[in-house]
Amino acid sequence: MADVKVERKESISRADAVRWLSQLSDAFANGRDAELPFAPDTVSIDVPDRVRAKLEVEIDGNEVELEIEFKWRIAEPGRTGQPPEAARQAQPPASARPAVTTKKRAASRK
Repeated sequence: MADVKVERKESISRADAVRWLSQLSDAFANGRDAELPFAPDTVSIDVPDRVRAKLEVEIDGNEVELEIEFKWRIAEPGRTGQPPEAARQAQPPASARPAVTTKKRAASRK
């Protein structure tokens, strides 16, 4: 069983799909966190430099399913490659942050 799992299933427009993919693409291209909409919040995922990738296309009758999966390991606390004593004394870098975070989106003004 997963430690954390968030899932979102809904029917969206092509424009919304483009926005989701663009946000993810920008994170990969520019080394940023991926900020993905997860109503009513946003999920922020720390994207590493290298990932394992899987692309799957399935056609069943008149329905097409496209899955793009990226998978990577997150750093474990204390796993710095240093001897145990040095690892205990080492302080995490200021840039250390959780691999996945959520935050409330600001209400849009229309």
